[in-house]
Amino acid sequence: MTAKFEQKPVIKVGLGTCGIAAGAKEIEKILRKKIEENSVEIDVTPTGCIGMCHREPMIEYRDKDGQVFFYGDLNPKKMEIIFDRHLLKGQPMTKLSMDLENKEEASGAFLEKQTRICLRNCGVINPESIDEYIEKGGYEGLKKALKKGEDWIVDEVEKSGLRGRGGAGFPTALKWKFTRREEAEKKYLICNADEGDPGAFMDRSVLESDPHNLLEGMVIAAYAIGSNDGYIYCRAEYPLAIKRLRIAIEQAVEHNFLGDNICGTDFSFQLKIKEGAGAFVCGEETALMASIEGKRGMPRPRPPYPAQSGLWGYPTNINNVETLSNIAWIMVNGGEKFAAVGTEKSKGTKVFALAGKIKRGGLAEVPMGITIKEIVEDVAGGSSSRYPIKAVQIGGPSGGCIPVELFDTIIDYDEINKTGAIMGSGGLVVMDASACMVDVARFFLSFTKDESCGKCTFCRIGTTRMLEILEKICDGKGTEKSLEELEFLAHKVQNTSLCGLGQTAPNPVLTTLKYFKEEYEAHIKQKKCPAGSCKALITFKIIKDNCTGCNSCKINCPTSAISGIAKKAGSFSIDQEKCIKCGICKDVCRFDAVITE
Repeated sequence: MTAKFEQKPVIKVGLGTCGIAAGAKEIEKILRKKIEENSVEIDVTPTGCIGMCHREPMIEYRDKDGQVFFYGDLNPKKMEIIFDRHLLKGQPMTKLSMDLENKEEASGAFLEKQTRICLRNCGVINPESIDEYIEKGGYEGLKKALKKGEDWIVDEVEKSGLRGRGGAGFPTALKWKFTRREEAEKKYLICNADEGDPGAFMDRSVLESDPHNLLEGMVIAAYAIGSNDGYIYCRAEYPLAIKRLRIAIEQAVEHNFLGDNICGTDFSFQLKIKEGAGAFVCGEETALMASIEGKRGMPRPRPPYPAQSGLWGYPTNINNVETLSNIAWIMVNGGEKFAAVGTEKSKGTKVFALAGKIKRGGLAEVPMGITIKEIVEDVAGGSSSRYPIKAVQIGGPSGGCIPVELFDTIIDYDEINKTGAIMGSGGLVVMDASACMVDVARFFLSFTKDESCGKCTFCRIGTTRMLEILEKICDGKGTEKSLEELEFLAHKVQNTSLCGLGQTAPNPVLTTLKYFKEEYEAHIKQKKCPAGSCKALITFKIIKDNCTGCNSCKINCPTSAISGIAKKAGSFSIDQEKCIKCGICKDVCRFDAVITE
């Protein structure tokens, strides 16, 4: 009889920013304390985000027989129960565990339609351990690339059809060729990790969860274009990402995957981290380079393009985190295998940060060609509120709002562009029927207006005037002429701005005007907000026939504007002079007794 192989049990704690924010540090502390108190041999190791931010804090437990269990939505009490019953007594807590293989279960459904290439190691390995990365095949792509040579690398990337994942979708191989063909004593490679979109956290999660994957991709790219110096431009608001990048760089140098004479060859590549100050405009290539040079982050006219004259006047190639994080996989598996995923013009996968009124928020890597509806309904689980889904904002503040009627649109650069939106870096905010699309446009425009560097007149002043018009409409002071002026300014800003910030800033306005014009007209003609969101245009009232007297509205009202007798149906009313229109009464009412007019 063959002896049963036993191994030391391991607990992986999700210690990405999302996990830490949800309380994972406390879970880790409890685990270590319980292990010490009970004198049991169990390793506790950090891992990154597996993408299910909605289930954090999470742990993965691999027992001595190699069987794996996942637990999510943890709190200190749950963790102690799981430890005492499962880890000590060997009794799995099936009601609390997550079955990632079962597509009928929420966690399994979240992963079912995903194809994980960029995120393949996220939430799987210890991001601070190069050994775990190597065990998963790490740096094999680099070794292969160094043997095959520069031409082979570029050919494989070209075969893959990989397009830049930073927003514009420019062919990666073509961009590399432009830099490669330049004759210069020095060339630079820059990773753009300046992720500034509200609601976007794709790059942060990759940097925190699998930093070596990015480093490997950068070294391969540098070798292909002939660069010996590189920068990772990462916003200072990502301290955990920067910490783990620094650890990964030190480890890669120690193992000769970075630095001088990489893997015994005559190729050397030095890499530095440049912390940005959080300016959204520095996501634009030329503004980013100005920031690295110690100048104010402002775009400059092109040509010359960065490939010709970039950082300090030298040829420079800039790719974002997600683009470079696909390179090692392509080297190992081949460009054709990557191209087999996706559509004719948009190959491979795309990572999305899912946020808003959905049941399953987090990170999802889906194949190009999947529909918006599949992402929202199947991956994200649909509406988390009692209201139906109304629209998605895709592409961040510079993207556009796509209505539910167009949710059969596939995820493809060209198809998304046809709607008036852009793919962007991958932020996807889901809105339900309670969202006012005029107010949504106002919110995103206020962001881009504030983030404008001010260099272009139409971007600086045009966005300000557009925002003023939107604020008037939301306050019930707009006129029919307001819409004409708004659209006129939007096109002027779009067509006359120097960089991508100004050129795309009007997208939320133009798409909401295109698909939700009736909401603008209701604000202007009827002085009503159909979604019941704009405070100046709504009044909260209690429908006495629906009121059960549960008292929830009165208890939660911050200004004591609601009066009524507890348990007496229909006795509640709102004092309009005291009401600040916060909407809490409507949110807590479970009987649809509170309405907006």
